[in-house]
Amino acid sequence: MVIFVVGAKGVGKTRWLINNANKDMKEGNGNIAFVDVDDDHIFSLDYNVRLINAMEYGITDSDMFYGFICGMLAMDYDLEKIYVDSIYKILNFSTESLVYLFEKLQAISDQANTKIYINMEGALDQLPEGIRENAVEITGDEE
Repeated sequence: MVIFVVGAKGVGKTRWLINNANKDMKEGNGNIAFVDVDDDHIFSLDYNVRLINAMEYGITDSDMFYGFICGMLAMDYDLEKIYVDSIYKILNFSTESLVYLFEKLQAISDQANTKIYINMEGALDQLPEGIRENAVEITGDEE
């Protein structure tokens, strides 16, 4: 399952991802990966959560990002959840490319039985209709 975590800049999407990754690491049985565009959150994440800097792998488009996720899933059959923060900073998402990526990731995540959470800047109503049901909007009121 692919879940988009959306909200305006500064409402706490990254904090939500970090908190959930840490919680899942403590409660889950599988491995947790956190993909970011830098290493800024290395001390915020549980030391068992695998932090991966996507910038080190030259990801420049949706197909490369998809291949990157597939490689992670192929390498670790125990990968329970993948949290992706700020990927929109290096990838440009049009409506078509977002739907394309969602459909491809949805298929591979279902096959691997892995949940993928992707942070996206913007409001829930800005997402394409077919994706909204797989999104959670962060407003800053969450605990």
